[in-house]
Amino acid sequence: MAVQSDEFFRIVGALADVRSAKGERYTSYKVRGKLFGYYWPRTETVGLKQTLSEQKALVSERPDVFEEQFTAGGFGWVVVHLAGLEADELAELVVEAWRLSAPDDLAAAPPDLPLRTSSP
Repeated sequence: MAVQSDEFFRIVGALADVRSAKGERYTSYKVRGKLFGYYWPRTETVGLKQTLSEQKALVSERPDVFEEQFTAGGFGWVVVHLAGLEADELAELVVEAWRLSAPDDLAAAPPDLPLRTSSP
């Protein structure tokens, strides 16, 4: 079943030291000042930081769900169409993006994501 934007916000809200900044067209998400994600309300898509190999794998395996956004600093960013994901898959991608930007001490501690209490 497709996830809704609220599920993305729930996951991001459960991660440590995340700050958001609303722009005119999107909201950006940082952990301790380092960018790891974006949300575009108009398209209900998110942009997430990934390794280059993960970016290539996601886009090649499911091009209807993932698009290559850009590469920078040795990382590959992907656009994720929320309608094509399950909640657990979205959580895995968001946590990985957060870990890639979080300092080592923070990334080493497993995030405490609350269990999902209802289905959309």
